[in-house]
Amino acid sequence: MSHNKLLNPLQAAGVLLFSLLLLCTAPMALATDGPTSAEYGVVLNLSGKQRMLTQKMSKEIMLVALGIDTEKNLASLAKTSELFDKTLKGLRNGSAELGLPPTRANRILRQLDKIDAIWAKLYPVVQTILKNKAVTKEQVAAIAKNNLPLLKEMNKAVGLYEKDAEKGGLKSAPGLAATLNLSGKQRMLTQKMSKEFLLVAYGHDVDDNKLSLLETYSLFERTLKGLRDGDTTLGLPATKQPHILAQLDVVEGLWGKFKPIVAYGADYKTTSIPKDKIEVLANTNLPLLKEMNKAVGMYAKEAGK
Repeated sequence: MSHNKLLNPLQAAGVLLFSLLLLCTAPMALATDGPTSAEYGVVLNLSGKQRMLTQKMSKEIMLVALGIDTEKNLASLAKTSELFDKTLKGLRNGSAELGLPPTRANRILRQLDKIDAIWAKLYPVVQTILKNKAVTKEQVAAIAKNNLPLLKEMNKAVGLYEKDAEKGGLKSAPGLAATLNLSGKQRMLTQKMSKEFLLVAYGHDVDDNKLSLLETYSLFERTLKGLRDGDTTLGLPATKQPHILAQLDVVEGLWGKFKPIVAYGADYKTTSIPKDKIEVLANTNLPLLKEMNKAVGMYAKEAGK
């Protein structure tokens, strides 16, 4: 799946989400030098997507390390890492290409400083991998060490952008906000569990990554069920729209094939992962991401009516 195909529905979902947010609140004037509502939509959408990209590029590195479709995954890694870097710069300085205004809030700029510091360690590793077309054990260790701090700090930045947007008078109903937030988070979880599975297959910190994999796929499954039936603990109302339920059926169909693979990787009895299972995961994780992304877009469109 190309990045362009993923970008367009994500950007559309961001704009539609903020149409909803505007409808759900009393109008308030934004600061004259602050982002417009449409710009806030792009900021939150693309900053949120950065979380998924941290995991996607880590997954692509592990596929290269394991010798799975090396040229294809190197090409994907080049695009994913370039997009992350471009978006990170765009969040700080603004980007006409991405539709991003510059960030002016000092507390958010300080948070972006933290992200830049981690990325400054990780990006050279990625670039060396792309140059050499191979991954060493030391590079696997560096990626494994830095990808989660990058994800964590990027997630904090998203929270700060959300608070900044709310100060401009943008609020939404709690249940609806949870639905959009958690359905969006599912996209990241497809890539996180794939990365964890591949780290187990590679033999890196096997016990820790098995535990993380179990937790990640369990959260994905619980959230998917909660999106359909509701989950009071997660703050999710049940989905009632037939066309969204149909799309969740598509996601569940793919999950039914994907779960046994990741469950095998997380099983304490598993001592090694054969190549055929790695290849199945490599071929099925992106369709799961794509169809989950479609569901997110549907929630945003329905809510914006």
